[in-house]
Amino acid sequence: MHGRMIHSRSGEQISQAYDVFGRHINSIGRSALIRLLLDAASEYPQVTLCFGHEFVDADLDAGLVTVLDARGERKRIQADLIVGADGAYSKVRQRMMTRVRMNYMQTYIEHGYCEFSMPPVDGDYAMDPNHLHIWPRGSFMLIALPNVDKTFTCTLFMPWAQFDQIESSGGIEAFFGAYFPDALKLMGRETVRAEYASNPKGSLMYIKCTPYTYNGRVVILGDSAHAMVPFYGQGMNCGFEDVEKLDEIMVNALSRVDGRSGNTSDLTDDELHRALDEYSRTRTEDAYAIVDLALENYVEMRSRVVDLAYLFRKHLEGLLHKIVPSRVIPLYTMVSFTSIPYSIVVRQWNRQTAWLRRAIWITATIAAAGTGVLLARRLGERASGIQWIAGALQHKNGK
Repeated sequence: MHGRMIHSRSGEQISQAYDVFGRHINSIGRSALIRLLLDAASEYPQVTLCFGHEFVDADLDAGLVTVLDARGERKRIQADLIVGADGAYSKVRQRMMTRVRMNYMQTYIEHGYCEFSMPPVDGDYAMDPNHLHIWPRGSFMLIALPNVDKTFTCTLFMPWAQFDQIESSGGIEAFFGAYFPDALKLMGRETVRAEYASNPKGSLMYIKCTPYTYNGRVVILGDSAHAMVPFYGQGMNCGFEDVEKLDEIMVNALSRVDGRSGNTSDLTDDELHRALDEYSRTRTEDAYAIVDLALENYVEMRSRVVDLAYLFRKHLEGLLHKIVPSRVIPLYTMVSFTSIPYSIVVRQWNRQTAWLRRAIWITATIAAAGTGVLLARRLGERASGIQWIAGALQHKNGK
């Protein structure tokens, strides 16, 4: 997808490119990605894939994990390293919290969501598939993402109080008719009514915690460590980056000692302990940063994308990025098209915001001063003319 397509209430569509150099982001189906990852993992002889198993408990000090297998039987598994990648409601993290002084914050935002579908029209996409479609309405919004089967998945994000005001499926039809009339026409009234009645209304929350490791035996990754709201599309990317950063630290720990270049499984217990502690210490700041950025991007998507000040800055930064691409980088570009650590992205963005504001203020001041000088000159010329006329009238009356 090359940009956002903004839909007004009148049906007008305006494209906002993600990047001045034409770069794009990808919309990937979760199930297809999981299949690809499972296929890739199965190629490693050390990997055994176990389906239908449920985590029950763990002795983190001993490295013993208890699971229920597909037959409902309990099994205890010995592990050198327990990796908790079991989502926002992580059971591994819960066990860690009984053993380590973990700072933990879980916050539900006051907005929920409900998903809808938009079918193809005459066998093709109902809208441009190379955009993320947004219907921004201030405190709420509708978005639509393209799928490979030429449908769109549409999601309504809205305060719970507004969901509560829509008491029936008939109410949702009137709501769409008032705020998203072009989407309602493409989705179909019956579909909107039926899917609102049958589809669950989901909550949105984010998590911040630290540390991510315990005693050189356990590490948590992905949503287990830093769940975030979905509005930057970085949750999965951040999880992959967790793996990349952890692997990088472990490989460096392996080579630091005596130049070894074997498998990270060859790390001694002490080396692994130090590597995990380093990962937790260095990763936390980046994770906190992207959690905050994702929340802030929700405000941008539902309201700022139609704000004149936002559009002016977007245009100005895009122009400057073309001229000096290494000095001025739009926030979205830094997050989505670079590997700049998220915490550095925030610091650079704040510096950029400060000097842009100063530059705009200085430019406006100079422009205002110039206008004032010109106006004073014009008024001076007009005043001289008035004085001449007044003098002439006095001379005439004197005669």
